[in-house]
Amino acid sequence: MLNVTPVTLTDGRIRLEPMALEHVDALKAAAADGELWKLRVTSVPEPEDTRGYVERALAMRDQGNRLPFVVVDLENQGRIIGTTSYHDIVPAIDRLEIGWTWYASSTQRSHVNTGAKLLLLVHAFETLGAKLVGWRTDNYNFASQKAIERLGAKKDGVLRHHAVRRDGTVRDTVMYSLTAGEWPEVKAHLLYQQRKPR
Repeated sequence: MLNVTPVTLTDGRIRLEPMALEHVDALKAAAADGELWKLRVTSVPEPEDTRGYVERALAMRDQGNRLPFVVVDLENQGRIIGTTSYHDIVPAIDRLEIGWTWYASSTQRSHVNTGAKLLLLVHAFETLGAKLVGWRTDNYNFASQKAIERLGAKKDGVLRHHAVRRDGTVRDTVMYSLTAGEWPEVKAHLLYQQRKPR
C-alpha cells in the first residue's frame, strides 16, 4: 500500500523539494517568466493568487491526496523554476498521478522535465511500490500531451466535458498511464534521453 510522505529528490542537476509557504515569492517569479498564468490550458497561478495556490496545494497534502514539490534548478544558482506534484493518490490500489506541473518559460524544452519526471517515477515505482502512475492534461494542451508521450506513457482515453478551465469553459481531459511492468523499459529510455548528446 502506497505511503506517500514528503521527501526531497535530486539528480544533481535539479532538486524536487516539498512545497512550503516560504516558496511563494519564488513561484511567483517563476510564473512571471513567460507570464504563464495567461495560458488558457494550465493551472499556473496569477501573481496575486500565488499564496492561495500554495495554501490550496498544502491543504490537499494535509488531506492525503497530493504531495506538491517545487522544482529547483541546481545549474542556475538554485533558482526555483516551477512545481510538480503527486496527486490523486489511491493507496488501496497503489496508484497515483503526476501533475500540477509547470516550469518557467526559459527552462521549458530543457533537461528539467525529463529529469523531474525520472525522479518522480523512480521514487513512485521503486520506493513507494506504485503499480500505476497516471497523467492528465487539457485536450488543447498539445505541448503537455507530447511531453507525456515522450516519457513513454500510454494514452488511456479522453474524459469528455470533465473540468472547468480558468476562463469558465469546460475542457475534455486526456488521460495517460504507465504500469509497473512497463517501467523498466521506460526507465532505460529516459536514462538514454538524459545521456545522449543534444
